[in-house]
Amino acid sequence: MKRRDLVRAAALLPLAPALRAQGWPQRPVKFILSQPAGSGPDILARYVADQLARSWNQAIVIENKPGGQNLIGAQAAARSAPDGYTFYYATTAAMVTNPFTFKSLPYDPAKDFAPVRLVGRSPFIIAAAANFPARDLAEALAKAKAEPGSVSIATEGPKTFSGMLADSVAAMAGVKLNHVPYTKAPDALQDVIGGRVQLVCLPDAALTAYIKGGQVKPLAISTAQRQPDLPNLPTLGETFAGFEYTGWNGLFAPAGTPADVLTRVNRDLEAVLRQPEVAQRMLALGSIVEPKMTVAEFDTFMRGERERWGKTVKVLGIQPE
Repeated sequence: MKRRDLVRAAALLPLAPALRAQGWPQRPVKFILSQPAGSGPDILARYVADQLARSWNQAIVIENKPGGQNLIGAQAAARSAPDGYTFYYATTAAMVTNPFTFKSLPYDPAKDFAPVRLVGRSPFIIAAAANFPARDLAEALAKAKAEPGSVSIATEGPKTFSGMLADSVAAMAGVKLNHVPYTKAPDALQDVIGGRVQLVCLPDAALTAYIKGGQVKPLAISTAQRQPDLPNLPTLGETFAGFEYTGWNGLFAPAGTPADVLTRVNRDLEAVLRQPEVAQRMLALGSIVEPKMTVAEFDTFMRGERERWGKTVKVLGIQPE
C-alpha cells in the first residue's frame, strides 16, 4: 500500500501547478494602483477588475496608493507576498520611465515584478483651448517658433510621460515649449480653458469629456494610426513621419508568484479583453485593448520598452534626480 501511494503521489507531482491554478482564486484578489481614485488608470482598472471578478466569482479589491510619482504604490506592490492574490495594475511611468528619471528607486521594475499581461495602450493628445488661434498642431508650433517663450504647455511634469512627449515634439519641431506641471488633470485643463496656458498634453481619457464638450480642441494624437472615436484628429506621425508615442497599462505580480497563476490570469484577462463590448468600453475610456499577448510576449514587450525609452531619455538629455 505504501509503495502504491508513493507511486501515485509521484505521478501527481507534474500536475500540481495545474491543479493549483484550477483551484485559484479561493479568496478575494487585490489590485494595487499608484494613482488616486477617479483617475484614468483607476477607472480602467476598476472596469477590468469588475469583468474578471465575474469570471472568477471572487471580489477584486482596488487599493489606491498614490504619490511620489508612482513610488509608493509600486513599492507596496513589490513588497507584497507572491501568493497570487496581489497584483500591480501599472502604467508606463512606474515600470519603464522611472528608472531613467530617478537616481535610485525603492523597487526594481525588472527584478521585483513578474509580467502578467498588457491590458491596453493609452494614447496621448495635444490640445488647446477652443479660442486658441492655431487651427492645428503645425500652426501652434509655428507660433511657438515665431514668438519664442510665448507658448506654454500643461503636462504632468517634464520627466513624466506627458512631459517627455511634449519635449519630443518640441525637439522635432525645433521650438521651445514652456512646461507648466500639474499633479491633477482637471487643474491643468481649467488653466488651459481659462487661457493661462496655451496647450495641454494628457492621456486621451483625461481629455475626452472636454473635447466632446467643446472646451478644448484636439490638435494631434500620439498613435500611429487615426482612432475610430476621433477619425478627423491627425496623428503626430502625420506631422513627424514614423513617430508614435503611446502609454500603456498592464498587470504585474510580485516576483516569485507561481507561474501557473500568472498563466491563468493572462488567459482569463485575454478572454475578457477579446469581448467586443469590453474592447468598445475600454476605447471609450481611452485605452486600446491588446487582443492577444502571452506572458512571454509581454516579457519581450517590456524589454523592448525599456530599450526604447532608454534611447528617448538620452536624446532628450534627461538627467536622473
